[in-house]
Amino acid sequence: MAISAGEQGYHMPLESGSHLRTFMQWPAHWSIYGSHGTLEAVRTKVALVASTIARFEPVVLLARPDQITAAQPRMGSGVEFWPIATDDLWARDAGPTFVMDAKGELAVSELNFNGWGNKQQHQDDRRIASRVAEKLGIPVLNNKLVGEGGGIEVDGAGTALAHVSSWVNANRNAASQDEIGKLLLAAVGASKLIWAPGAKGLDITDYHIDALARFVKPGQVLIQLPARKNASDPWNAVAFETCGLLEKATDAQGKRLDVVVVPEPVKVRSQKRQFLASYVNYYVCNGAVIGAEFGDDKSDDQARLVLQQLFPGREVVSLNVDALGEAGGGIHCATQQQPLTKSQRTRK
Repeated sequence: MAISAGEQGYHMPLESGSHLRTFMQWPAHWSIYGSHGTLEAVRTKVALVASTIARFEPVVLLARPDQITAAQPRMGSGVEFWPIATDDLWARDAGPTFVMDAKGELAVSELNFNGWGNKQQHQDDRRIASRVAEKLGIPVLNNKLVGEGGGIEVDGAGTALAHVSSWVNANRNAASQDEIGKLLLAAVGASKLIWAPGAKGLDITDYHIDALARFVKPGQVLIQLPARKNASDPWNAVAFETCGLLEKATDAQGKRLDVVVVPEPVKVRSQKRQFLASYVNYYVCNGAVIGAEFGDDKSDDQARLVLQQLFPGREVVSLNVDALGEAGGGIHCATQQQPLTKSQRTRK
């Protein structure tokens, strides 16, 4: 039976709200990365992100039971391990998407992760969301939509943003754009969906929106843009197309969006062609914004300043997570927040 979060009175809160904890995943298989050395480089950056977030809020690292003992010494204090089997590290996509009802209680909206359209093994990752929900003792709401958390952005006040390419795609959902849009809104409990075309096949995600544009708060979006248009570069073309649509769009309250631009880095350390150098793939946790720096001092400093202006009162921490970028993701892709409930706030 298909049950949507929205139909049950749940909605996905804005990421900058209070968290109980952050979930992350320990990547399990060297075969995904092509070598043991690459896997170890990625694991080092997962440990860096986890220990950094743990300075501000508790972190739970999901890991295969037989890998926990070896992984624990790589973490600082504040990182707890749960024995839930993983394939890869991308908790934003495979992990639980939490939604909250009017009473302030949680459920998990199941997005039926299928390895980004069956592009990668996911026999354990596809079970993570439901296994976490079971351990927490909270409901799972599933309207049979297939996709990933990184493919949807919400403002927590009724507005959602997504690239068509990540959802209206035969490798995930066999339905019309209108039908899929309704399911997507219902899955996150929003009422207004801003679609941008995106692009299929540029990367494993079919261009997740969280690599390009993010809601800072209701009515405000941050987007990363190149210095100038280049129609021959598909990434460039999509960025400017999405920006143009956002500048014309209205939110669920009928108000025009405030679109803030952060310039993309120009001189990055990594030489890998598919490197994700996204300043907007940051993670907002309790009291901090955890972002990336890429070795372009001018652009890195500018991005840090933009984030500090957008999130006053929070510490902005910039990390070298190049191994994650070379694997096709970033800090936001590697994290998943569990919102703090009303009852938990009362107990605190």
